[in-house]
Amino acid sequence: MDKDRVKGTIDDSTGRIKRQVGEWTGDREAQIEGATQQVKGKAEKVLGKIKDAARDAKEKTEQRVDKTPASKDQNTAVSHH
Repeated sequence: MDKDRVKGTIDDSTGRIKRQVGEWTGDREAQIEGATQQVKGKAEKVLGKIKDAARDAKEKTEQRVDKTPASKDQNTAVSHH
């Protein structure tokens, strides 16, 4: 799991708590700050998911390349008379 996903989860949760406390106390600034942190956290999670998907795709491609047999031209000597 990418570190951005972890950081995003923390920011999203922390922002949610700040926003909720702001709603309970009537602190509009805390509500805005919390909502902003939530958006930041959600964006970080998306970035982390994209990085994970790119890394997974790269690994799968590398595995396919490693498993691909060498071409017949390299493996078979053909004599032409």
